[in-house]
Amino acid sequence: MAKEVLYLKIAKIMEEQILSKTLRIGDKLPSIRSIQKIYNVSLNTAKQAFLKLESKSLIESRPRTGYYVSNTSQRKLALPSISKPRLSEKENTPEDLTHKVFDALRNKDIRQFSLGVPDGSLLPIAKLNKGIIKAMQHLDGSGTAFEPAQGSINLRRNIAKWSLELEGKLTEDDIVTTLGTMNAIYYCLNAATKPGDTIATESPVYFGILQLAKSMRLNVIELPTHPVTGVDIDALKKNIHKINAVCLITNFSNPLGSLMPDESKKLLIEMLTFYNIPLIEDDLFGNLFLVKPAPNPARYLTKPE
Repeated sequence: MAKEVLYLKIAKIMEEQILSKTLRIGDKLPSIRSIQKIYNVSLNTAKQAFLKLESKSLIESRPRTGYYVSNTSQRKLALPSISKPRLSEKENTPEDLTHKVFDALRNKDIRQFSLGVPDGSLLPIAKLNKGIIKAMQHLDGSGTAFEPAQGSINLRRNIAKWSLELEGKLTEDDIVTTLGTMNAIYYCLNAATKPGDTIATESPVYFGILQLAKSMRLNVIELPTHPVTGVDIDALKKNIHKINAVCLITNFSNPLGSLMPDESKKLLIEMLTFYNIPLIEDDLFGNLFLVKPAPNPARYLTKPE
C-alpha cells in the first residue's frame, strides 16, 4: 500500500474514534512510536497521520507530553456554501470595503482575519532585524546602489534555490522581484490586458484585486467558488469567451482558504491553453501546508512541450 494512502488510513481510524467519542476531549493519544509499532509502518508515516489529524484541529501537541484530543475536535460547523456572485442594487465600491478593513485594524479587541499577516509574536523580529542589517552590509553602496531592473541577482538566485521543491525548474533568469504580491499582479495584468478587458477571479476575492482592477479600468467576473475545492471550472468554461485573463489563488485562497485539487488545476490549464488565455496565479500562501506533499501551483502541472 502506498505510504500516502496508509497514513490517511491510520488518521481516519483515529479520527473515527474521536468523532465517536471513544477518544474524548483531553484524552491522550498513543505515542507516534506506539502507532508505528501497532501498524508496522515507518516513523515518518506515523508522523504524517498525526499531522493530518492536527491539520483538522482534532488533536493538539503539548510539549514533552505528546498528543491530546483537542477542545475543538467536537465542533461541527458547516462549511460555507458555494458562493453565488450577483449584482447588487446598490453599488458598493472596493474602496468601501477597503476602508472598513483598515479601520477595523485599529481595534485591538478584534481578532484580525482580514489580512494575511501573522501576529508579531509569531515572528523572530530580533533575528529578522539582525539579518537585514547583515545583508545591508554586503550590498553595493550599503543598499543605495541601483539593482538590475528584474531585481537583485543574489536575491533571485536564492529564491530559485527553492525550486528544488519544483524539481529545480527555475533559475534566477526566470524570476523578477517586486515590491510585493499586488505589485507583481499589477505587472502581470499590465502585460496581459488593456483597459476595457475582462478578468475572472474567485468569489469572494481579496479586495485588493478588485481595487487594482478598477484602477486599471478592467472588468471583473467573479466565479462561484467552493470553500474546499476552489473555483467552479464549469462556470469558468461558460464565461470563457468573455474573459481576457484569469487571476486566481489556487492554493489556500484568500479569504476562503480553498485548495484546488490537482485534477481541477490540470483542467484549468488545459482550458486556458486551448483558448489562449493567460493565467495569473497568486501562490502567496502555497507554503502554508501542514501535511506533505506541498500543493503545486497549477503552472507546475503543465505538460512540457
